[in-house]
Amino acid sequence: MHAFFHSKRIHETLLYSAYGWLLLSGLLQFVIDVISQAIRGKRTPGAETNLYYGLNSAYALSQILFALLALFAIRQVLSALGRWPGITLGLFAASAWLTICLRFLEYSQPPATVFLFVVLLLGARFTA
Repeated sequence: MHAFFHSKRIHETLLYSAYGWLLLSGLLQFVIDVISQAIRGKRTPGAETNLYYGLNSAYALSQILFALLALFAIRQVLSALGRWPGITLGLFAASAWLTICLRFLEYSQPPATVFLFVVLLLGARFTA
């Protein structure tokens, strides 16, 4: 019963958690899959390597930018992203990232991070 009295606080925490997780997972994806592999020279130069770095960079940087904008918007106007239009925008972005993950990325971790983002986002919506 105690949680129902603080549902606004739970809602805010879940919104910040969802977009904070998205920011962290995007940063880690970029550092691990792009920067560390480029520094260590893990891939031979060529078209396939350019495609690999390009896809991983686009995937990770889009998550980072989307999360930063969402966190800024939450800080300014919390009610806008906590309602269905904001949640729907987040779910559309998550479906695009999931499509990129399943179609082009060779690791199993990126879809799991997107799935956790969706769960946190839906949790935030249902606590509003």
